[in-house]
Amino acid sequence: MPPAHQPDPAALVAALDLRTPLVGFYDAPHPEAFAPLVAPKPGPGRRPCVFHFYRCWLKGETLHLTADAFGCGGCGRAFFGVQTRARDDFIDFLWGDEGLRASRELMAGWVDNAPTYRPEHGHVLIGPLKPELAAYLRTVTFWVNPDQLSVLQHGAYHHHAWGEPDPVTVPFGSGCSELVVPFRNLDAPQAVIGGTDVAMRGDLPADVLAFTVTAPMFARLCSLGNDSFLGKGFLARLRKTRGGALG
Repeated sequence: MPPAHQPDPAALVAALDLRTPLVGFYDAPHPEAFAPLVAPKPGPGRRPCVFHFYRCWLKGETLHLTADAFGCGGCGRAFFGVQTRARDDFIDFLWGDEGLRASRELMAGWVDNAPTYRPEHGHVLIGPLKPELAAYLRTVTFWVNPDQLSVLQHGAYHHHAWGEPDPVTVPFGSGCSELVVPFRNLDAPQAVIGGTDVAMRGDLPADVLAFTVTAPMFARLCSLGNDSFLGKGFLARLRKTRGGALG
């Protein structure tokens, strides 16, 4: 489970020259604790993508999702296991309409086997970090440019031992699913390079990707000090090359 107290990311944020706030993915019983809240409307009609709320996160608002109000069908499936399309219709949409696999059989294999997240408390909250609610934190997402991504990639491998599973992956899936679904064990220090779903890229700045980490990996990254590569020559020279800042 996540630690009861959130690690302080201030030093890491400064080292990365991050200007975009970090975003937490929470599974919590009391959504009002995350106010101010925004949410998609339940029922049929327009179903916005999770990333339509990116600008809300920047304003300090938290997206509240439930099995009744989740936005697009991909999010309903990824976060709550809600099927908004019949299996064959969903496969034909992903394969035929969107062209996401070379054959219908390959697409069916993904649809039939791809995992989903099932919230413990029935409420998914995505928004600014709330240190006082760290017990409900599942993942943290950094919004990064290529330079910042390279620093976080190094950081994720800082405690990695040869022969252990790679701590960073780049999975296939909807942009929202990349916020939590690829982590088979949320209690392990793992990271995912996300924001790679072409369907949601238009809601992010062109030079921004997501680097999403489990709570244990977040703690590891926040523990990095100047005795690590953060305080050595490579990063200093890169910052100088970029005019003094990475972001």
